[in-house]
Amino acid sequence: MRDILVTLLFAFGVFQTLRKPHAGILVWSWLAYMNPHRLCYGFAYSLPLSYIIALVTTMAYMASHERKSLPKDKLVVLIFAFIAWMTLTTQFSMNPSEANDYLIRVLKIQFPILLTMAMFTSKQRIHQLLWIIIGSIGYFGVKGGVFTVLSGGGYHVFGPPESFIEENNSLAVAELMVIPLMVYMRGQLNTVWHRQLMLFCVIAMTFSALGSQSRGAFLAISAVGGYFWLQSKRKLPMALGLIVLIVLLYLFLPASWYQRMDTIKTYDQDESALGRIRAWTLAFNIANSHLLGGGFQLWTIEVYKAYLPGFTQDMSAFVAHSIYFHVLGEHGWIGLGLFLVIFSMAWRYCSQIVTLCKNNEDKKWASDLAKMIKLSLLAYLSGGAFLSLSYLDLSWHLVALVILLKEIATRPIDNTKAMTDERVSVWRENQKKISASLTR
Repeated sequence: MRDILVTLLFAFGVFQTLRKPHAGILVWSWLAYMNPHRLCYGFAYSLPLSYIIALVTTMAYMASHERKSLPKDKLVVLIFAFIAWMTLTTQFSMNPSEANDYLIRVLKIQFPILLTMAMFTSKQRIHQLLWIIIGSIGYFGVKGGVFTVLSGGGYHVFGPPESFIEENNSLAVAELMVIPLMVYMRGQLNTVWHRQLMLFCVIAMTFSALGSQSRGAFLAISAVGGYFWLQSKRKLPMALGLIVLIVLLYLFLPASWYQRMDTIKTYDQDESALGRIRAWTLAFNIANSHLLGGGFQLWTIEVYKAYLPGFTQDMSAFVAHSIYFHVLGEHGWIGLGLFLVIFSMAWRYCSQIVTLCKNNEDKKWASDLAKMIKLSLLAYLSGGAFLSLSYLDLSWHLVALVILLKEIATRPIDNTKAMTDERVSVWRENQKKISASLTR
């Protein structure tokens, strides 16, 4: 039954894509963030849905009247430069066969991101994309939050199979990235019970992230909470609220959670923490030895033995354990520089958008969204310090949204359209009054 439902929903998405190409990006996002076919047990599990929607979207887009250009922004240029640099480093990688396959995976992520920047140029479309992201990751987060509360926080919550956020630690950071987007969309809702339902989802997602027992998620929560308090105009009520929340969490969370967090202080006695330090040392050594870094998927026993003195096979898991050292090891100092500049510029753009929309009521939504995306980026950049999520599709989608919001913020107001919309609104109100009088 589940296979049939997913297939029918996908078929409907393909039909909509043929009519409106931007729907293909929505379907791709649903597949990327929720992986609904991986939640099936029959024929739908192995269907190449992402390939199909990518092909249909490309064909529909090329045949449509959608704009065929990207925003004229230097951040777009930097993204292309980073893609080109990753392509170059792959040609000289230390693990050529797996590096080429992983490059294709990264390009498959970046292609829909670029199409997003070409087609999602309005508030309506951006909101559609946000709902898909929230619904897809929220499915695991809300369900996981309820499970965490019912189980007393003694078990981990995992994400969609065969995705970047399958592991509990990665899912927790993704949840923390989505929570600010949920807060923004809650402000866009008009019905009271819808707003209350969204508040419940935010709380459930928070419990799910905490219940992951992820040290990266703990640091992300601390960073986002601290920044949110610093930016708040009501610091005393906010501080009191945080104190109450901390007390409640202290009473709720199991002893295993505190034991896990305590290893941050005693990292020199924790094998997982030592494995991270070894991976970071390896990345540093490779970047200093090779201008291009080691290329994708360099984390093998052979590379560890060659670039990490004193390494023994039973010492470490072969992953980067950090978005920063991940990029540093695979693409060298130049690659890390491009990565840092892209996300620091996206962060700065958020502040610029707020300033540009400060006195414009029509664009207030863009300002509000930029503030929340800033928190999402902070969650990624802080939580990702301990996770190998450098190519996470959600983080790059957020950068694309920031670019689009800046384009909208700098776009002149169409007064003619505003007047037309106002007249339509008045006409509809009059029609309602006439209908009401006729039914009396």
